[in-house]
Amino acid sequence: MSSQIPDGFDLDLNGLCEMVVRNDLRSAKLPEDTILAELNRHGYSEDTVFAVKLALEEAMTNAVKHGNKCDPTKRITVRYHIAPQRVIIMVRDEGCGFHPDTVPDPTAAENIERPNGRGIMLIHSYMTKVYYSPSGNEVWMLKLRDEPRN
Repeated sequence: MSSQIPDGFDLDLNGLCEMVVRNDLRSAKLPEDTILAELNRHGYSEDTVFAVKLALEEAMTNAVKHGNKCDPTKRITVRYHIAPQRVIIMVRDEGCGFHPDTVPDPTAAENIERPNGRGIMLIHSYMTKVYYSPSGNEVWMLKLRDEPRN
């Protein structure tokens, strides 16, 4: 299934770099290393690099564990674009997808002890804009350069 850039991300698909990696946490580090090196090359602040690192780690971990169910025969596709003022990253797994609105709020008292939902919450906290595809197996993340925190 091919990606479609969500509204508000203002990018042509031809402007994206792509990496496809095996479905394991070690392989998931390759896109992270590549993207973080590019952020540093563009002179992004430590805070922005940290935010992107955390969000990407969470998206990749979710793809490996929840999307692809740790199946070593599956792959993860990462597409990204790094410009002077913004970073766009897409992570897609080969799983059946999910609906983000069905994930319990990890900050609710009844869910504090449960491990589910924290990664999604962190992604939303650190990125400027987050979009999940209708199929639920693709997440798009946008981070603006040195965006002030709320």
